[in-house]
Amino acid sequence: MKIDFSTSAVVTGGASGLGKASVQALAAAGIKVAIFDLNEAAGEAIAAEVGGVYCKVNILEEDSVLAGFEKARAANGQERVLVHCAQVCKGAKTVSRKKDSGELRRMTTEDYVFSAQGVLIASYRVASISALGMAALEPLEDGERGVVTLTSSAAAQDGQVGQVAYGSLKAGVNGMVLPMARDLMDFGIRVNSIMPGIFATPPMLGVPAPILESLAASVPFPKRLGKPEEFGSLVLELVRNSYFNGQALRLDGAIRMAPR
Repeated sequence: MKIDFSTSAVVTGGASGLGKASVQALAAAGIKVAIFDLNEAAGEAIAAEVGGVYCKVNILEEDSVLAGFEKARAANGQERVLVHCAQVCKGAKTVSRKKDSGELRRMTTEDYVFSAQGVLIASYRVASISALGMAALEPLEDGERGVVTLTSSAAAQDGQVGQVAYGSLKAGVNGMVLPMARDLMDFGIRVNSIMPGIFATPPMLGVPAPILESLAASVPFPKRLGKPEEFGSLVLELVRNSYFNGQALRLDGAIRMAPR
Protein backbone atom coordinates (compact mmCIF):
# COMPACT_ATOMS: atom_id res chain seq x y z
CA MET A 1 0.00 0.00 0.00
CA LYS A 2 1.18 3.48 -0.77
CA ILE A 3 1.62 5.32 2.53
CA ASP A 4 1.15 9.08 2.60
CA PHE A 5 -0.05 11.79 4.98
CA SER A 6 -3.68 10.84 4.44
CA THR A 7 -3.33 7.18 5.45
CA SER A 8 -4.93 6.33 8.77
CA ALA A 9 -5.03 3.24 10.95
CA VAL A 10 -6.93 1.74 13.86
CA VAL A 11 -5.07 -0.48 16.34
CA THR A 12 -7.02 -2.39 18.98
CA GLY A 13 -5.19 -3.13 22.19
CA GLY A 14 -2.92 -0.27 21.20
CA ALA A 15 -2.09 0.94 24.70
CA SER A 16 0.41 -1.80 25.53
CA GLY A 17 2.45 -4.75 24.31
CA LEU A 18 2.18 -5.80 20.68
CA GLY A 19 -0.56 -3.28 19.99
CA LYS A 20 1.53 -0.39 21.31
CA ALA A 21 4.49 -1.51 19.21
CA SER A 22 2.19 -1.58 16.16
CA VAL A 23 0.99 1.95 16.92
CA GLN A 24 4.58 3.19 17.17
CA ALA A 25 5.68 1.49 13.94
CA LEU A 26 2.73 2.82 11.95
CA ALA A 27 3.06 6.33 13.35
CA ALA A 28 6.79 6.38 12.58
CA ALA A 29 5.90 5.65 8.96
CA GLY A 30 3.66 8.71 8.84
CA ILE A 31 0.31 7.01 9.39
CA LYS A 32 -2.33 8.66 11.59
CA VAL A 33 -3.29 6.17 14.29
CA ALA A 34 -6.33 5.68 16.50
CA ILE A 35 -5.83 3.54 19.61
CA PHE A 36 -8.69 1.33 20.81
CA ASP A 37 -8.20 0.19 24.42
CA LEU A 38 -9.93 0.09 27.80
CA ASN A 39 -6.90 1.50 29.64
CA GLU A 40 -7.56 5.24 29.46
CA ALA A 41 -4.32 6.44 31.07
CA ALA A 42 -2.07 4.28 28.89
CA GLY A 43 -4.19 4.91 25.80
CA GLU A 44 -4.07 8.68 26.19
CA ALA A 45 -0.32 8.52 26.84
CA ILE A 46 0.54 6.61 23.66
CA ALA A 47 -1.88 8.79 21.68
CA ALA A 48 -0.07 11.89 22.91
CA GLU A 49 3.31 10.30 22.13
CA VAL A 50 2.45 9.61 18.46
CA GLY A 51 -0.02 12.43 17.81
CA GLY A 52 -2.89 9.98 17.55
CA VAL A 53 -6.36 9.69 19.03
CA TYR A 54 -7.44 7.45 21.90
CA CYS A 55 -10.83 5.73 21.88
CA LYS A 56 -12.10 3.85 24.91
CA VAL A 57 -13.39 0.62 23.38
CA ASN A 58 -14.61 -2.69 24.78
CA ILE A 59 -14.21 -5.27 22.01
CA LEU A 60 -16.91 -7.44 23.60
CA GLU A 61 -19.59 -4.82 22.94
CA GLU A 62 -20.77 -3.98 19.42
CA ASP A 63 -21.94 -0.47 20.32
CA SER A 64 -18.62 0.33 21.97
CA VAL A 65 -16.68 -0.79 18.89
CA LEU A 66 -18.96 1.17 16.57
CA ALA A 67 -18.56 4.29 18.71
CA GLY A 68 -14.79 3.84 18.63
CA PHE A 69 -14.72 3.72 14.85
CA GLU A 70 -16.97 6.78 14.69
CA LYS A 71 -14.60 8.77 16.91
CA ALA A 72 -11.48 7.54 15.09
CA ARG A 73 -12.90 8.37 11.66
CA ALA A 74 -14.06 11.81 12.81
CA ALA A 75 -10.48 12.58 13.85
CA ASN A 76 -8.42 10.82 11.17
CA GLY A 77 -10.77 9.91 8.34
CA GLN A 78 -11.70 6.41 7.23
CA GLU A 79 -8.89 4.00 8.11
CA ARG A 80 -7.14 2.00 5.41
CA VAL A 81 -5.24 -0.04 8.00
CA LEU A 82 -6.66 -2.17 10.81
CA VAL A 83 -4.49 -4.03 13.31
CA HIS A 84 -6.46 -6.08 15.81
CA CYS A 85 -4.43 -7.06 18.89
CA ALA A 86 -6.97 -6.85 21.72
CA GLN A 87 -8.29 -10.08 23.21
CA VAL A 88 -10.04 -11.53 26.24
CA CYS A 89 -9.71 -15.22 27.09
CA LYS A 90 -9.96 -17.67 30.00
CA GLY A 91 -7.51 -20.52 30.46
CA ALA A 92 -8.40 -23.95 31.82
CA LYS A 93 -8.01 -27.62 31.00
CA THR A 94 -10.90 -29.43 29.36
CA VAL A 95 -11.02 -31.72 32.42
CA SER A 96 -8.87 -31.36 35.55
CA ARG A 97 -8.79 -32.14 39.28
CA LYS A 98 -9.13 -29.60 42.05
CA LYS A 99 -5.88 -29.48 44.01
CA ASP A 100 -7.50 -29.48 47.42
CA SER A 101 -10.17 -32.17 46.98
CA GLY A 102 -9.16 -34.08 43.86
CA GLU A 103 -12.68 -33.53 42.53
CA LEU A 104 -13.00 -33.70 38.76
CA ARG A 105 -14.17 -30.59 36.96
CA ARG A 106 -14.32 -29.32 33.39
CA MET A 107 -13.88 -25.99 31.74
CA THR A 108 -17.44 -24.76 31.58
CA THR A 109 -19.20 -24.11 28.32
CA GLU A 110 -19.88 -20.59 29.57
CA ASP A 111 -16.14 -19.91 30.00
CA TYR A 112 -15.47 -21.24 26.51
CA VAL A 113 -18.22 -19.05 25.07
CA PHE A 114 -16.79 -16.02 26.89
CA SER A 115 -13.38 -16.76 25.38
CA ALA A 116 -14.92 -17.18 21.94
CA GLN A 117 -16.48 -13.75 22.30
CA GLY A 118 -13.13 -12.25 23.33
CA VAL A 119 -10.99 -13.86 20.64
CA LEU A 120 -12.82 -15.13 17.57
CA ILE A 121 -16.05 -13.14 17.53
CA ALA A 122 -14.30 -9.90 18.48
CA SER A 123 -11.87 -10.47 15.60
CA TYR A 124 -14.75 -10.81 13.16
CA ARG A 125 -16.60 -7.87 14.69
CA VAL A 126 -13.69 -5.44 14.41
CA ALA A 127 -12.50 -6.67 11.00
CA SER A 128 -15.92 -6.63 9.36
CA ILE A 129 -16.82 -3.16 10.66
CA SER A 130 -13.49 -1.81 9.44
CA ALA A 131 -13.80 -3.53 6.06
CA LEU A 132 -17.27 -2.07 5.53
CA GLY A 133 -15.79 1.40 5.84
CA MET A 134 -12.76 0.59 3.70
CA ALA A 135 -14.95 -0.72 0.88
CA ALA A 136 -16.34 2.77 0.25
CA LEU A 137 -12.89 4.37 -0.19
CA GLU A 138 -11.36 5.39 -3.48
CA PRO A 139 -8.93 2.71 -4.67
CA LEU A 140 -5.17 3.12 -4.64
CA GLU A 141 -2.63 1.37 -6.87
CA ASP A 142 -3.82 -2.11 -7.97
CA GLY A 143 -7.29 -1.17 -6.79
CA GLU A 144 -6.28 -1.54 -3.13
CA ARG A 145 -8.50 0.02 -0.50
CA GLY A 146 -7.19 -1.34 2.76
CA VAL A 147 -5.52 -4.07 4.79
CA VAL A 148 -6.67 -5.97 7.87
CA THR A 149 -4.12 -7.65 10.16
CA LEU A 150 -5.46 -9.97 12.85
CA THR A 151 -3.43 -11.34 15.76
CA SER A 152 -3.44 -15.09 16.16
CA SER A 153 -0.81 -17.06 18.11
CA ALA A 154 1.69 -19.88 17.79
CA ALA A 155 -0.80 -21.66 20.08
CA ALA A 156 -3.12 -21.87 17.08
CA GLN A 157 -0.86 -24.63 15.77
CA ASP A 158 0.67 -26.04 18.96
CA GLY A 159 -1.57 -25.13 21.86
CA GLN A 160 -0.39 -26.18 25.30
CA VAL A 161 -2.07 -27.75 28.30
CA GLY A 162 -4.77 -25.36 29.53
CA GLN A 163 -5.09 -23.63 26.15
CA VAL A 164 -8.04 -25.53 24.72
CA ALA A 165 -10.01 -22.30 24.35
CA TYR A 166 -7.12 -20.03 23.42
CA GLY A 167 -5.51 -22.44 20.96
CA SER A 168 -8.71 -23.44 19.18
CA LEU A 169 -10.02 -19.89 18.95
CA LYS A 170 -6.72 -18.51 17.65
CA ALA A 171 -6.84 -21.33 15.07
CA GLY A 172 -10.28 -19.99 14.21
CA VAL A 173 -8.76 -16.55 13.62
CA ASN A 174 -6.36 -18.14 11.13
CA GLY A 175 -9.27 -19.99 9.56
CA MET A 176 -11.06 -16.69 9.03
CA VAL A 177 -8.22 -15.13 7.07
CA LEU A 178 -8.46 -16.79 3.65
CA PRO A 179 -12.26 -16.79 3.26
CA MET A 180 -12.41 -13.19 4.45
CA ALA A 181 -9.64 -12.21 2.02
CA ARG A 182 -11.66 -13.87 -0.75
CA ASP A 183 -14.86 -12.17 0.40
CA LEU A 184 -13.11 -8.81 0.21
CA MET A 185 -10.98 -9.32 -2.91
CA ASP A 186 -13.39 -7.44 -5.18
CA PHE A 187 -13.08 -4.44 -2.87
CA GLY A 188 -9.28 -4.53 -2.86
CA ILE A 189 -9.04 -5.26 0.87
CA ARG A 190 -6.33 -7.65 2.05
CA VAL A 191 -6.52 -9.83 5.17
CA ASN A 192 -3.65 -11.54 7.03
CA SER A 193 -2.85 -12.77 10.52
CA ILE A 194 0.32 -12.90 12.58
CA MET A 195 1.06 -15.80 14.97
CA PRO A 196 3.50 -14.45 17.56
CA GLY A 197 5.46 -16.86 19.72
CA ILE A 198 6.83 -15.84 23.14
CA PHE A 199 7.16 -12.06 23.25
CA ALA A 200 8.47 -9.69 25.90
CA THR A 201 5.11 -8.06 26.62
CA PRO A 202 4.17 -6.69 30.07
CA PRO A 203 2.32 -9.86 31.23
CA MET A 204 5.22 -12.06 30.17
CA LEU A 205 7.80 -9.82 31.83
CA GLY A 206 5.93 -10.30 35.11
CA VAL A 207 6.95 -13.97 35.12
CA PRO A 208 9.85 -14.93 37.48
CA ALA A 209 13.30 -14.55 35.91
CA PRO A 210 14.21 -18.28 35.95
CA ILE A 211 11.07 -19.09 33.94
CA LEU A 212 11.83 -16.31 31.47
CA GLU A 213 15.35 -17.64 31.03
CA SER A 214 14.00 -21.14 30.41
CA LEU A 215 11.51 -19.82 27.85
CA ALA A 216 14.22 -17.87 26.05
CA ALA A 217 16.46 -20.95 25.96
CA SER A 218 13.63 -22.94 24.33
CA VAL A 219 13.63 -20.69 21.26
CA PRO A 220 15.82 -22.24 18.51
CA PHE A 221 17.20 -18.91 17.28
CA PRO A 222 17.61 -16.23 18.37
CA LYS A 223 17.54 -17.56 21.93
CA ARG A 224 15.50 -14.79 23.47
CA LEU A 225 11.93 -13.57 23.70
CA GLY A 226 10.52 -11.71 20.75
CA LYS A 227 10.71 -7.93 20.88
CA PRO A 228 7.39 -6.09 20.49
CA GLU A 229 9.02 -3.84 17.89
CA GLU A 230 9.66 -6.94 15.76
CA PHE A 231 5.92 -7.55 15.74
CA GLY A 232 5.37 -3.88 14.83
CA SER A 233 7.88 -4.21 12.00
CA LEU A 234 5.93 -7.11 10.48
CA VAL A 235 2.67 -5.21 10.85
CA LEU A 236 4.18 -2.35 8.85
CA GLU A 237 5.54 -4.71 6.19
CA LEU A 238 2.09 -6.24 5.75
CA VAL A 239 0.80 -2.73 5.09
CA ARG A 240 3.56 -1.86 2.62
CA ASN A 241 3.74 -5.13 0.70
CA SER A 242 0.49 -5.55 -1.19
CA TYR A 243 1.28 -9.11 -2.28
CA PHE A 244 0.76 -10.38 1.24
CA ASN A 245 -2.85 -11.56 1.28
CA GLY A 246 -4.66 -14.49 2.85
CA GLN A 247 -1.63 -15.42 4.94
CA ALA A 248 -1.18 -16.64 8.52
CA LEU A 249 2.44 -15.89 9.42
CA ARG A 250 4.40 -17.30 12.38
CA LEU A 251 6.78 -14.87 14.09
CA ASP A 252 8.43 -17.03 16.69
CA GLY A 253 12.16 -17.75 16.26
CA ALA A 254 11.22 -21.25 15.00
CA ILE A 255 9.84 -22.33 18.38
CA ARG A 256 7.35 -25.20 18.57
CA MET A 257 5.56 -25.23 21.89
CA ALA A 258 5.86 -28.30 24.12
CA PRO A 259 2.68 -29.74 25.67
CA ARG A 260 3.44 -27.88 28.93
